[in-house]
Order: sequence, then structure tokens, then C-alpha cells
Amino acid sequence: MEKLEMDSYGDMNRVLISDDVDSQCVDMLIANGFSVEIDIKLAKQPQEQLIKRLQDVDILIVRSATKVTSSVIEGSPRLKLIGRPGTGTDNIDTEAATRHGILVMNTPGGNTISAAEHTCTLICALARNIPSACASLKTGAWQRAEFMGEELNGKTLAIIGLGRIGREVAKRM
Repeated sequence: MEKLEMDSYGDMNRVLISDDVDSQCVDMLIANGFSVEIDIKLAKQPQEQLIKRLQDVDILIVRSATKVTSSVIEGSPRLKLIGRPGTGTDNIDTEAATRHGILVMNTPGGNTISAAEHTCTLICALARNIPSACASLKTGAWQRAEFMGEELNGKTLAIIGLGRIGREVAKRM
């Protein structure tokens, strides 16, 4: 288990996780001395419930379901950090967080490899007519010649957008 550099965290040790996160996230926090509470039902509760739970919390970890509005931020006096395991922060009022000195962190590249590999898988599945062949097979038919597909070898792939994911797709294809 990776140890975090604790000097910079000071007395920030109470963590609330309000969305489903990978167990490795929880394990790492606990291994580094954080007190972790998990309540994934909060995401679907009225914001007042979230504010009530945040009264003695230093760090809030959310995914997409929890909406961290300016009201939540203003009503959370101890909150110092909002962590988002994932790319977007559109569910977090980052301007309100900045006004209140709350750091917002995310993991923008966290899903890059998975997304690129999924894209490559779908390209291969389409080139080989796997979705159509599977649907046909489920009806009891099997027309092998109809679903032979195409080899990708020697083909040119046009990738629209060469951001993180597009570049990883290009490396793999």
C-alpha cells in the first residue's frame, strides 16, 4: 500500500465518501491514518442531509452523483478539500470552493487507458461484425459468410480528436 506524504495534510483527517468508489481508494485512506465514513445514499438525499453530515468533515470524496453546490460548500465550515476520482468536476461548484479556500482535485487521466482500450475493442467488434453476428445467432440463425467482417491490417484509421484518449487509441491501432 502506498504511503502518502502526511506533513502537508495537517489536521485534515475526517473523510466522507458520498458516492461509490473503488475499495483501493478507501484502503489507501485508512492505511494513511484517515478516518473514513462512507454513505453513498447521500447522493440521492436532499442537500440539507449532505450539509448536516459535512459539519465535522475535512475532506469530501464524490463521483458524479453527488452535487456539491455553493450551499453545500457554504454550509460546511471544516471542509478543506473535495476529491473527485474521475475526470469532470461539473457537479462541483468550483468557484464557490475557491472563494472558501477549498481545494478541488480530480484525476483527469484516470480512465484514459480504459477508455482507449474500450474504443479499440469496439472498433474490432464492428470490423468483424460481432454485434450483428451475435444478434443473428441469438435468433437461432448462423450465416457465417454474411458476418465474416474485415481485417484491420493495412487499413487506415481516422481518429477525430487527439486528446489523451485519441492518442492512446492511435498507439494501440
